[in-house]
Amino acid sequence: MTNELVYEGKAKRLFKTEENGVLRVAYKDDATALNGVRKESFAGKGELNNQITSLIFSRLAEEGIRSHFIRAISETEQLVKEVSIIPLEVVVRNVMAGSLAKRLGKEEGEVIPRAIVEFYYKDDALDDPFINDDHVLYLDIATTSEMEKIRDAARSINEVLKKLFNQMNITLIDFKLEFGRDAAGSILLADEISPDTCRLWDKETNQKLDKDVFRRNIGNLTDVYTEVLNRLKQVQN
Repeated sequence: MTNELVYEGKAKRLFKTEENGVLRVAYKDDATALNGVRKESFAGKGELNNQITSLIFSRLAEEGIRSHFIRAISETEQLVKEVSIIPLEVVVRNVMAGSLAKRLGKEEGEVIPRAIVEFYYKDDALDDPFINDDHVLYLDIATTSEMEKIRDAARSINEVLKKLFNQMNITLIDFKLEFGRDAAGSILLADEISPDTCRLWDKETNQKLDKDVFRRNIGNLTDVYTEVLNRLKQVQN
């Protein structure tokens, strides 16, 4: 096993492996907010997100959604196909919350009749600004055809995830996706899907089961992530 670091982000490290085109992802215990301005470490967080992401990506594969995920190899690590990340954060919104509610002057919790798909330019120095299709083309991030593929994939993923979280008695409020191009130029789902990247509310109590408990200082992060994992394991069995 090689320890040559390829990339380190806020929540994960990527290492080369002895197999060409395959990387090892090691999940960190760090939690960040405000694009890294606030940062803390929570023992066990990396293990929780690795397990949650592995289970969710496996479910997506069963539903025909292609991703970079290969398999989990330890409590905190997984193998993934090497991709070139497209610098877009793709946000899918089912319920008004967070920045969208503020931007449009709406109350949090209002159901959106048709899911909204948004693009944000993935650049921490610019605070990941909201951009439209013309910006994407100007920045040479993706072609019109690729944007269509990404939007279609995001909506398909949303349908699978809504059904899955509904079985867990959780409302999928919104979530962030990232995509990458493999060696052949095909677009694959990448990164992770976890309470770090989703807003999740308990259907009965509206308790927040995601990173908002850290952002807003309203709960224990590892407690709610553990709750999500436990519910996910129950519906997977």
